[in-house]
Order: sequence, then structure tokens, then C-alpha cells
Amino acid sequence: MSTINFAAREINCKIVYYGPGMSGKTTNLKHVFSRVPGHLRGDMVSLATEDERTLFFDFLPLDLGTVQGFKTRFHLYTVPGQVFYNASRKLILRGVDGIVFVADSAPDRLRANAESMRNLRENLAEHGIDVKEVPIVLQINKRDLPNALPADMIRAVIDPTKELLMFEAMSDKGVGVFETLKTVSRLVLERLSKNK
Repeated sequence: MSTINFAAREINCKIVYYGPGMSGKTTNLKHVFSRVPGHLRGDMVSLATEDERTLFFDFLPLDLGTVQGFKTRFHLYTVPGQVFYNASRKLILRGVDGIVFVADSAPDRLRANAESMRNLRENLAEHGIDVKEVPIVLQINKRDLPNALPADMIRAVIDPTKELLMFEAMSDKGVGVFETLKTVSRLVLERLSKNK
């Protein structure tokens, strides 16, 4: 949940990138970090193993200007994709304002995508959050794979009711990264303004 510091006139929002291991969550954040001017972002903290998998989270505070006189800051996190780090996933979801679900386009990752979405719903429920109450944007990543599954097939498994806004992406090339982030940020701010 967004925190509002009235004394500092600052709103802090938390966006979590969720999805199966190696789907491109960290790559999204690395691209954002590389493109945002230094005065608009904080340091990126990355905890990774030798094979580049994020163990706990990536954290990138991003300053996106002011809203009704309040400075807005988005804190971007990724969760570890590996199932055995579920306790970390739950912890990182605490206080979430918006979610980017990063799905992998590889045919052999379809089941992992579905399991990760199921896991997301379970972990939100454990925090008492209705999945329909938090803005979630679906990013179907790795669209440049030669054997990439059709986006509609992936979506049918993850979001069969087509409730989520969807973007196709190639995060390693920066394609679809900012479109996804801007959309989830806009949804978070819209939700925040309605709850004021």
C-alpha cells in the first residue's frame, strides 16, 4: 500500500515484477536503470547468484515527478523466480501497489508461467489482497525467440478472462519495457487518487 509522508509531501509506491525464473524481470529493471537519468533514480541493489538469478530482489527507487503537489517515488522490485524462494516472494509482495507479471514466451516455460501466476494469486490472498484490487499488467517477454509461442496462447493460460492489459516485450532490447512500466504506474496512481 502506498505510503504518504505529508511532512515531506511525498508518495511512495511499490511495484513488483513477478513471474517465473529467467523470464526477464531483472532485465526489465536493468533497462529502466540504464535509461533513466541519474537524478531521477536511486541506486540499484541486486542480489544474484552466479547464474544471474535474483535471490531476493532488485530495488530501484524511481522519481516520477509530482502529483497534486506531492513528489511521487516508485520503488521497483523483482521477486526470485525459483519456487523454493516462496517466502521471499511473499515478503516482497507485502505492501504492493502494482504488479508487472513477466511471462516467458518459450514453449517449455508455459507451465512455469501458469504456476507462477497461481503462486502470485495465492501469495496475494495470504496478504488479504484480492487480485482484482491491485493493478496487474501482463508483459509477455522474449518475443524474439525463434520458437516463441503465440501471445494469445500464453495469455489464455495466464489470463483466460483477458482482464489484464498486455504488452509484448523483448526486455533485453528494451522493447515494451517502458510501455509496461508507464501503464502499471498510471494504474497505481489512478487507484491512489480514487482512494484519497
